[in-house]
Amino acid sequence: MNGLVYEGNGTVSPTQLTAASPAAGDVQIAVAYTGLCGTDLHIVHGSMDQRVRTPLVFGHEMSGTVSAVGEGVTDWQVGDAVTVMPLDWDGTCPACLAGNQHICQNLDFIGIDSPGSLQQLWNVPERTLVRIPAGTPLDHAALIEPVAVAVHDVRRSELAPGDRAVVIGGGPIGLLIATVARHFGADVLVIELDEKRRAQIADLGFATLDPRERDQKDAVDEWTGGAGADVVFEVSGAAQAVLGATDLAKVRGTIVVVAIHPTPRPLDLQRVFWRELRILGARVYQRTDFETAVELIAAGVIPADRLISGIVSLDEAPAAFAELESGRAMKILVDVGGAR
Repeated sequence: MNGLVYEGNGTVSPTQLTAASPAAGDVQIAVAYTGLCGTDLHIVHGSMDQRVRTPLVFGHEMSGTVSAVGEGVTDWQVGDAVTVMPLDWDGTCPACLAGNQHICQNLDFIGIDSPGSLQQLWNVPERTLVRIPAGTPLDHAALIEPVAVAVHDVRRSELAPGDRAVVIGGGPIGLLIATVARHFGADVLVIELDEKRRAQIADLGFATLDPRERDQKDAVDEWTGGAGADVVFEVSGAAQAVLGATDLAKVRGTIVVVAIHPTPRPLDLQRVFWRELRILGARVYQRTDFETAVELIAAGVIPADRLISGIVSLDEAPAAFAELESGRAMKILVDVGGAR
């Protein structure tokens, strides 16, 4: 079977792999599509070489169908449409025992810490499977994982209908957060530097702001009548965005740190103190977030066709990372199953 392998030192290659039968308790998936994301870019750049074991088949945003089941699996049948919640926890660490299994202290993030979905046949634990409703296109279903990220971020913020939310960074996750927040009743403003992305976001009905053209604090103050935003989502990963986020939140407002920041960032703690701000981290998702994401995709709430910038073959995937990094694309899918 075919797959895409990170070999280390920034090298990614299409590779012939050997398919193994699913073990007891596992399910084998014929992978249809896998989305490429920012974490995959970190892997390809070598930024995660201290964590990953090479050669690594990576990828975790996916859809497919069950192709075989291991011994003891009774709830899944060959042909079932599925996606995977790619978290495997130990169930014994303090975080798990406190009910926070999704951020297990010994978490196996499948596709990073163990083999992922950029292979035609993929064996995963039965407990990680999530059912895709009949009639949901499999390319749309490959967006369920990033939508679950957005659902978790919005749920963590405790955003309420009628709230004003600012999203800093209009990439794929920023746009999904904006979409989910609006669906849950918020008024949303997206701050984004890239003109093309801003135009795409505005075309979906969101207010946008280029912070180079207008001071973002002045704009948010005007938008909120001087109060500030109820919630600010920091999705850009830029140090300046973190420093400026505290200027945009209302008294007792919430700032949700969504982006992965590889190094410590300056934070205006005076502003945090003065306005009694709440700073929250939001990492991955829980099962309920995945289930909500499935519902949003199936109901057409997520503009999947507008988000998918292109679909490439496994052979074309290495070159697709340059397109993704350029910011010209929102979401690129890899046609792992060879339907193209």
